[in-house]
Amino acid sequence: MKTARMNEQEIIMENFETREALNQVSESFKTIAPFWPLKNLIAVNPLQGLEDLPIEDALNIGAAYFEQAELPGKMDDVNRETIKWLQVLFDDGQASLPMPFKESGLYAAWRHLAVYDAKLHNNNEQKINWLKALPQTAEQAISTCLLRLGLTKKDHVQFLTLMLTTLPGWAAHIKYRTEWTGVDSNHFPVNQADYLAIRLGITTLLWPESKELLLWHECALEKSKAVPCALEKITTLEDPYHLPLLEKLAAQTCHVPHTPKAQLVFCIDVRSEPFRKALEAADDYQTFGFAGFFGIPVKITDTVKGESYASCPVLLSPKHEVKETPCDHKKCEHVSKEYEHLIGFKRLYQSLKYNFTTPFALVESLGLASGIWMGLRSFSPKLASRLKTTVTETIRKPYEVAPSLDDITLAEQCSYAQNALNMMGLTHHFAPIVVLCGHRSSTQNNAYATGLDCGACGGRHGGSNAKILAAILNCSKVRAHLHKNGIDIPETTRFIAAEHNTTTDEMTIYGHQDCPDIQKLKEDLETAQITNSATRLERMQKGIAETKAASKTRLRSQDWAQVRPEWGLARNAALIVGPREITASLDLEGCCFLHSYDYTNDPEGTSLTTILTAPMVVAQWINAQYLFSTMNNVAYGGGSKITKNITGKMGIMQGNASDLMTGLPLQSVYSSDTEAYHQTLRLMTVVYAPMDMLDSIIKAQPVLQKLFGNGWVKLACIEPNTRKTYLLNRDFTWQSIH
Repeated sequence: MKTARMNEQEIIMENFETREALNQVSESFKTIAPFWPLKNLIAVNPLQGLEDLPIEDALNIGAAYFEQAELPGKMDDVNRETIKWLQVLFDDGQASLPMPFKESGLYAAWRHLAVYDAKLHNNNEQKINWLKALPQTAEQAISTCLLRLGLTKKDHVQFLTLMLTTLPGWAAHIKYRTEWTGVDSNHFPVNQADYLAIRLGITTLLWPESKELLLWHECALEKSKAVPCALEKITTLEDPYHLPLLEKLAAQTCHVPHTPKAQLVFCIDVRSEPFRKALEAADDYQTFGFAGFFGIPVKITDTVKGESYASCPVLLSPKHEVKETPCDHKKCEHVSKEYEHLIGFKRLYQSLKYNFTTPFALVESLGLASGIWMGLRSFSPKLASRLKTTVTETIRKPYEVAPSLDDITLAEQCSYAQNALNMMGLTHHFAPIVVLCGHRSSTQNNAYATGLDCGACGGRHGGSNAKILAAILNCSKVRAHLHKNGIDIPETTRFIAAEHNTTTDEMTIYGHQDCPDIQKLKEDLETAQITNSATRLERMQKGIAETKAASKTRLRSQDWAQVRPEWGLARNAALIVGPREITASLDLEGCCFLHSYDYTNDPEGTSLTTILTAPMVVAQWINAQYLFSTMNNVAYGGGSKITKNITGKMGIMQGNASDLMTGLPLQSVYSSDTEAYHQTLRLMTVVYAPMDMLDSIIKAQPVLQKLFGNGWVKLACIEPNTRKTYLLNRDFTWQSIH
């Protein structure tokens, strides 16, 4: 009876320790921002875990956690061994042999194999026995290690936090894998306790005196407080840009509405703004800005490739699965076989390339061909690109796909259509042609390629979402519903999907569109391409003739040695929410996100709430990533592209064993090794709407109170009736700038 009672008490104690460890783990991970893998890179504020603090405090604390150039020597040893294990644990197909036991979980796999790692125990029998005796659960292992390291309970959370912040890149990927993977997670099981159990286990073996790390961090924090806050420098740069911009916007007048030749809806991405301006100058075209997923949270499934991915902002979860199939249904089976042949050839080549012995035979048999191919790619990238396209299209004929809307009910289609049109203010004077433009990029040999694609589509191409909304808006039943709700789309109006390539400025219009109006539009799109390409190239490469601009941008996209195929979203500085009329005559130099909005269509402020809590938050993540990658490219950026290596197909390291680099490479934010191209400005959000509407929205939205109140985002209001401009103070009072 006594034994049974003791066993019961032991179980209660173990459960208590497990819950306590889980709480401590959860608390420590709050400091870490997530990091998405290379297949869908998403911009994130690296200090996202500190956004609950005023920005000046977060900058100081962030410097102490993440900007320490030198760690204690023993911590470097711990990190080196941790990285070695994490590389094999998280390999996503790069290694020819997968690590065993991964299906059991991160900690369980490491626990099984760590006893064979002489680097950890140096063949010390006592250490080997300690490894063998580690508890089976990660939570209990955490408690065991903290006890062995002599840490008091009050220091547990701080020490666990330091275990994360001394190797923040890998911790950030764990944060993504445990909190953000959602429906696309097909990996082995991972949890945060697993990761910290491994970190603590390695630390206990290699640095038994590691509680010294607490004192080291206190010293680092004191040093960071003694240095002038980085916010002072940021603020001095902001006023010369923000105040003139606000004055120009307030001085603009809204024109009388008319029906243009065509209307085009682009993503709010800053790269769309100069292209829109160039197109509007070509003829009577009206452009709008809207989030690139077009308000439809979907998972896209390619029925030919058998691949699925979420195509919506990471703040949302897909609500529908949309299957894409070849437009010519008779060729579906044939297209699938062609794809299988192509992918089979690629897999064979990869297996030979990464096997233990066959690479030597591969070099012997294909050495001459590989040498010629490398020479072509290096000295004639244009010819190499054509050759590759020809070979690929010989094996697999090009085909166009169409989305199936079977998983979206008619009521849902009507809702998405009405919300999208209301939110962007396109509710009257419909042109005969309305083009919905997603966007993508095209680069070679670029690990950061998906970071140049559409952030609103989760780091994917936006053309699929454009096709979905175009199909919905062309549906007669949807139009009948819209007519009942005051949105009358003429029968002659056609919605067409397109995709803007931000690297080359080429525009692909989907479907067989051959009427005279479409042909004229295509000609004007080519004119806009030449104009905008010349402008962008001038910023990257001085002295480019406008007549050669289009071919030069195309060449940059095909050159595998090009470290800067495009500037991406560098120099982003503001989000403007309002009608196009207040920005159309201004040269915003590709620095502004433009979200179309008409407050007269939104009496309850519903659409504006959505814009401020979704697109604006995404814009703030982008702005913060560029800001911090410029401010400290080693701590928050990606370092130079020249010295990077891909690990496990999921992340970037500098050299052969660094922390994961979670930010932008040096070449994305610097024009030279020492001269920054991106300006370190916080996002300024400018809203053309009544001030009282903004007040009521902010009071109801904690995320806005955090971002505005803590100084992460600046907010300005242009009162439509008086055209007076007001800045929101951090105490939520308004200050007139006139």
